Amino acid sequence: MKTFNVLHLLLVQVIVLLPLLCLSDDFVSSRATYYGSPDCKGNPRGACGYGEFGRDINNGEVSGVSSRLWNNGTGCGACYQVRCKIPPHCNEEGVYVVATDYGEGHGTDFVFSPKAYGRMARPGTEDQLYSFGVVDVEYQRVPCKYDGYNLVYKVHEKSYNPHYLAVFILYVGGVNDILAVEAWQEDCKEWRRMRRVFGAVHDLQNPPRGTLTLRFLVYGSAGINWIQSPNALPADWTAGATYNSNILLT
Repeated sequence: MKTFNVLHLLLVQVIVLLPLLCLSDDFVSSRATYYGSPDCKGNPRGACGYGEFGRDINNGEVSGVSSRLWNNGTGCGACYQVRCKIPPHCNEEGVYVVATDYGEGHGTDFVFSPKAYGRMARPGTEDQLYSFGVVDVEYQRVPCKYDGYNLVYKVHEKSYNPHYLAVFILYVGGVNDILAVEAWQEDCKEWRRMRRVFGAVHDLQNPPRGTLTLRFLVYGSAGINWIQSPNALPADWTAGATYNSNILLT
């Protein structure tokens, strides 16, 4: 029964995520707006849990996304190309954004940082585009590309070795979603599921001592697979430190 429940859960997740992971030249029609920001960058209190990192990822060109794209946090870190549909004011390429938050309103799927919103404008028409507040857009999911990185995670600042470990996923390359994270318990010879706290943050009470092997349940173009990190988390891991999993995703 336990196995059935797990498989059933994963099947439901795959069904929900499938429309988001299908890449094509077909754009989806929607609407977008932007939020107020003193420096035009991302929101450090975003629902994905990125904190200050979420302000500057992708040069601050980020977005909160609607519940169906955020998908209970699984959609954190997804990348989109979004084009507005007012020919006199909108450029042809639109903007490339990373989802770092949850947010919607007025029938929108995207709530941009001001910097990202302005990037959809033709040169010299940014002020006119801002004046609309909400615009019709079309979007498609695109591969995430991070120079030198593929799947990278950070130990959350509230972690306390050896009693509590929380990690959040910083970079996920390609068009992939992280459905779950597990840690290897050597003395019991079994994988322990980490709890998704919120957004991209996963935690574990009383994690195994010593070096820690993590694996990630990845859903992407290759289907759904557990992928084990060849880099173990060192026994002396510290809160706030960033670690490269050395997992290559396409």
